[in-house]
Amino acid sequence: MTGAPRIPCVPAPLPAPAHANDKSALRRQLLAARRAIDPARKIMWDREIGARLLAWSRARAVPELAVYWPLAGEPDLSEAYAELARRGVRLALPVVTARAAPLAFALWEPGEAMQTDQMGVAVPAALRPLARPGAIALPCVGFNAQRFRLGYGGGYYDRTLEAAPRPFAIGIAYAQLEAGFDGAAHDIALDLIITEAGPQCI
Repeated sequence: MTGAPRIPCVPAPLPAPAHANDKSALRRQLLAARRAIDPARKIMWDREIGARLLAWSRARAVPELAVYWPLAGEPDLSEAYAELARRGVRLALPVVTARAAPLAFALWEPGEAMQTDQMGVAVPAALRPLARPGAIALPCVGFNAQRFRLGYGGGYYDRTLEAAPRPFAIGIAYAQLEAGFDGAAHDIALDLIITEAGPQCI
């Protein structure tokens, strides 16, 4: 138990912009809300999200999991990644191979040497390709009640989830970033969304 305020189990979603499908405006709103999270609260929430990811991986006995390197205030799950590695779960990080292509994945161990790719994202210095992870944890700028993800607009994860065989997709986000927006025809609902308030699944 902590002295922190109780976190509501079902946070009220952020309202959509004046134009419900103006995802650029909604994205800016959500990113601003994420930047405004108190640093101490963010650390607490990151640990709670990490604990929930660990519990999920233990229950599913996953042998491998693609994760992400946190950017721009995304939940930092490095402690959970280290624990997953200690448990023998093979981890991988996404690698951009082309702007209009699905993501590739490279095996990764916490603590190994890293380098920055052409997109400014950290990737292992020694790339060891992983053909297709069975499960992938991906950060969300926002999400809605139907488990559709709002990302940065590049479409990399969308193209990755379109390709077969489709990995089990776990969205990672803060509960307050649930928002009201319509999914596009090409959008694919995630299988699970984990926030500090709990999992949202089928």
